[in-house]
Amino acid sequence: MSTVVEGPGATRPASRVRTRRSAGSLSPSTRWALRLTSVVAIAVAWELYGSAINPILLSSPTAIIAAAFDMVADGTLPKAMGESFVVLGVGSLIGVTAGLVIGLAAGRNQVFATLIELPLNALYATPTVALIPVIVVWFGFGPTAKTVVVILFVLFPVLINTMRGVQEVDRELVEVARSFCSGERRMWFDLILPSALPYVVTGLRLAIGRALIGIIVAEFFTAFSGLGYLIVTNANSFQTDRTFVPILVIAALGVILTGLLELVERRVVRWSARD
Repeated sequence: MSTVVEGPGATRPASRVRTRRSAGSLSPSTRWALRLTSVVAIAVAWELYGSAINPILLSSPTAIIAAAFDMVADGTLPKAMGESFVVLGVGSLIGVTAGLVIGLAAGRNQVFATLIELPLNALYATPTVALIPVIVVWFGFGPTAKTVVVILFVLFPVLINTMRGVQEVDRELVEVARSFCSGERRMWFDLILPSALPYVVTGLRLAIGRALIGIIVAEFFTAFSGLGYLIVTNANSFQTDRTFVPILVIAALGVILTGLLELVERRVVRWSARD
């Protein structure tokens, strides 16, 4: 809906801005057409090349689809997906919640931000993979260790982006709110949280990719189940087509989760899209 309410003369600049934006952007149908075209082009090239070489080196998409049906029929793929998705969901939920809470507190409280600054930078700079042997010693080879790994992968992007979002709130707006005797609770809900939301969404978007990496890396090292375990066992037996099945499941899940987050972002952070 148009936001112009100042009279007929004001509609001209708004329409010009909108025209300039629409002229440089693609329609949703065009975007989807381009996306599907790229996927089809990659699949066709992959099929042609994969069918011409040794299947141990690279399998073709049709062979991978056939292997996927076999893995569904014998139950290995649904079982592995269930095991991985439970750990992924629990670890992501805990990591996102902890990142949001700590990030909001650190963004608003300089003393707390200073206290966690050095430990946070040290842990963020340390490759999480290097901590997995220690995590295995502490939590064993079961789902708990995998959950901890996913939490560590998810926590930092959410925490750092949330903290930065709160810190970047316009101080002039904060002073204006205070001059109108706005309480802390109302300032959080009317100013700080809406201003920090674009940063939070960016952190969540990064966390999705890192969570998928975390679950696969964790299952490489810490467990005897899940999609990562399927990748290792099939690769060790040179079943390349079956190896690609869990890889493509993870890739598809990443695309779906990112698309859902973009949909939520467009609905929740509408003012950011208009800026």
